[in-house]
Amino acid sequence: MTNRENASTLQQFDASTRAKRYRALSLSRILTITRNTLIELTRLKVFYVLLVFALLLIGSSIFMAQFSFQQEFQILKDVSLGAISIFTSLLAIVATARLLPQDMEDRIVYTILAKPVPRFDYVVGKIAGVLLLLAISTLVMGAAFLIVLYMREQAALHATMRQLSGAPPDQLADALRAVRSSAFDADLFPGIAIIYLKACLLAALTLFVSTFATSTIFTVVVMAFIYFIGHLQATAREYWLQEHGNALITRVFLAVVTLLFPDLQAFNLVDDIVAGTAISLAVFAKTAVLGIFYTTIYTLLAAFVFYGKEL
Repeated sequence: MTNRENASTLQQFDASTRAKRYRALSLSRILTITRNTLIELTRLKVFYVLLVFALLLIGSSIFMAQFSFQQEFQILKDVSLGAISIFTSLLAIVATARLLPQDMEDRIVYTILAKPVPRFDYVVGKIAGVLLLLAISTLVMGAAFLIVLYMREQAALHATMRQLSGAPPDQLADALRAVRSSAFDADLFPGIAIIYLKACLLAALTLFVSTFATSTIFTVVVMAFIYFIGHLQATAREYWLQEHGNALITRVFLAVVTLLFPDLQAFNLVDDIVAGTAISLAVFAKTAVLGIFYTTIYTLLAAFVFYGKEL
């Protein structure tokens, strides 16, 4: 074999090796993009969101001093869990909607993809950065909620002990047990986890919409419509079944709508948690699997559309 043939063979082998390396899923590349995305997103107004949430908790605890401890704990849970759900949903949509358009406007995406970085790694790294930001925000807000709930519980316990200082020990123990059971519920922690998974779903869906959207504002507007459709889907589905029966074409149509627009009302377990209704582990598991499924599907769809997108 001549030197020219050897050089050609080496070039082909090197090109093949680079192509394989380019196509391979690299965890290090994804982690780098994830870290940079997280740093970029922390420069947004996310801390103002957390500040508003903290002020909301403090203000609600002050205004609830006039209620009985059962009503106080119910309102505190309702306000706090509702605030976590709303803020994480807004953060998921707003933070994700600007990722791809902003990178294209600043021409960062061209620099990253020219390294070379596979588009799939780029998309996965971007969504992972958003999900990490959502996890941090949910943990901070959840911790703030639990701290305020604990403080109000201790205040209610001390007030109960003062009021029943001369009561029999059994009566005092029952009263204190009632306060503790009204304050903390085992469903609070999986409930907060479901709220986080709902935000993850919205982030992945927003990323998918942004791959073919023309601007950040367009993505936010489309997601606003999807958000309301997702919450009204269950009611509309029941009405449609009552009006049109349970025919095959009806069920197929509803299945397509459910696939395109996820039933966000299925993630709304706050009312049951606040009311003290026991939620089975099967319901939590089913909802969690649904959230993970939709997050994965929309992320893969976003990567597929972005792969064929002309840049």
